[in-house]
Order: sequence, then structure tokens, then C-alpha cells
Amino acid sequence: MTAPATETGAPVFKRLALLGIGLIGSSVARAARKHGLVGEIVGHSRRQETRDEAMALGFLDRVEADPAAAVAGADIVMICAPMGAYEQLAKAIAPALAPGAVVTDVGSVKGMVAKTIAPYLPAGVHLVPGHPIAGTEHSGPSAGFAELFIDRWCVLTPEPGVAPEAVAKVEALWRGMGMMVERMTAEHHDRVLAITSHIPHLIAYTIVGTASDMEEATQAEVIRFSAGGFRDFTRIAGSDPVMWRDVFLTNKDAVLEVLQQFTEDLVRLQRAIRRGEGDTLQSWFTRTRAIRRGVVDAHQEEMEPEKAARLTKDED
Repeated sequence: MTAPATETGAPVFKRLALLGIGLIGSSVARAARKHGLVGEIVGHSRRQETRDEAMALGFLDRVEADPAAAVAGADIVMICAPMGAYEQLAKAIAPALAPGAVVTDVGSVKGMVAKTIAPYLPAGVHLVPGHPIAGTEHSGPSAGFAELFIDRWCVLTPEPGVAPEAVAKVEALWRGMGMMVERMTAEHHDRVLAITSHIPHLIAYTIVGTASDMEEATQAEVIRFSAGGFRDFTRIAGSDPVMWRDVFLTNKDAVLEVLQQFTEDLVRLQRAIRRGEGDTLQSWFTRTRAIRRGVVDAHQEEMEPEKAARLTKDED
């Protein structure tokens, strides 16, 4: 695991405001507190039930219904809400942002962040978009755990001209939570994530949706006799529907481009099956098997709470 971010042991930020306290936001709060990366942690949620749950779980110092009240006095604001809410949140928090504050996010589409947030930020506030590539299919404050980010990648996509010290502090925060950090342009990020994350989710939603459209007797058998492949698809398709709605609407250009390539490959495999071209199929499957080995070797499989707990215990 990556060591805490500062050699002196001092927090990277004095006050962290989390706009959204579901899986990612609550995991950030837990990890930041565990490693002493921030001082005070303030959360925001519109729903009273969510605010009550978060305070009962104890990972926040306080929680606010008003996003402006949550960000007041914070030196870092992290937007962990669905991307469809970004613009509304930016408008709401802009008057309350402290001079020199850093605004970042955790959304899986980056090209839209500068367009929806930057126009509302006052001068002297730094925007450093980010995407921690980590998660599970679970949601809500109780789904978070401090080890979610261990040995995962976080991509930062700051625009040219953003203060280097602001970018460095956001990078230090993620590294302190156990992540590896890469910087790239927003456009490149969105194309890469279209193939590694967005299209796989679209396929999973499609396959599981097809199963749900089958006649009742067949659908029951599909669930009863689910093999590993279908179970994996149901896990992916169990992800937050609001979040994924926003992903496809905000990254539609990259998704449609990659989806076209995928469709052409699917037609090619369909043709090989129809014609009995075993060599073509075996060659394709051999090549893709190597990708799977690469993912395993890079330790980029999903981290569930139980596995994380075992890993942490082994490190103690």
C-alpha cells in the first residue's frame, strides 16, 4: 500500500467537503481519515435518510443538506454525485468556495467536467478533474470501505494552466489512499474508458436485459442455472443506474465510436461461427485470453470489502 501522502505526517488538506456520500464518497472519507490525509470531513446529501445513515456510520464530522454550507471553509471539494448533477452543484457552491480551494470530482467521464463546472468557479479556485477507477456494484454510505482504492489507478485530467501545486495536492491525496496516479487529457481518458468500462457495462445491461425479456419459465431457469459468465454480467448490471445513465449521455461520442468497432467485430465472429471457421475463433480467443492474463498480472480485479479486509490484515 502507498504510504501516507506527506513525509511530515501533516494532512494534505485541512477540510474535505464531499458532495455525495455513496460508495465512492464514503470510501474516500474512510480512507482519508484512516491515513490522516485530511483534517475535518464534511458531507452533503439531499436525502435526510442518507445524512442520518452517514452520521450513524461515523465517517463524517458533520453533514449538510445545503451543498454551499458543506463547502464553506473547505480547501478541497470533491464532487461524488451523478454527473448529471454537476452543473447544478457548481452553481450552488460557487459563492461559498474559499479562495484557493481545489475542486475535484470522481466521475468516469472527464471531457464534460471543464464545460459544466469551470464556468461557475470564481477566480483563484482550482479545478482538477479526477477519476478513481475503483468500485463495486453496491451503493450508498454503508457500501464504502477504506481499502477500495488500494493498488487501483486514478486518472487526473487538469486543463493546461491549472496551478501545479493544486494538481500535486490532489495527486498526493489519492496516492495517500493507496492509488497509482496517471495524468492525461480528458479526451484520451474518455476514449480509453469507453472500451475498458463503458462498453462492458452497456453489454452487461443488454445481456441481462435480454434475459429479463424472456418468457417467465425460461427467465427462472436462467437465474437458477446462472454460470460464471452470466453471474459476472449481473454483477456489472447491478451498478447504479443513474450514474450509468449519465456516463452514456456525457461520453456518447467515444462510446458510439467504440461501439461501432465492437459491432463490426461481433459480426466477424458471427460469420465465423456460421461458416464453421474454428481457426478464426481459436485465434480470437487466444488473443483475448492474453488480455485477461495481463489484467490479473496487473492486480486490476475488483476489490470487494471481504478481500480488502484480508489484504489489510495480511499487511498488519
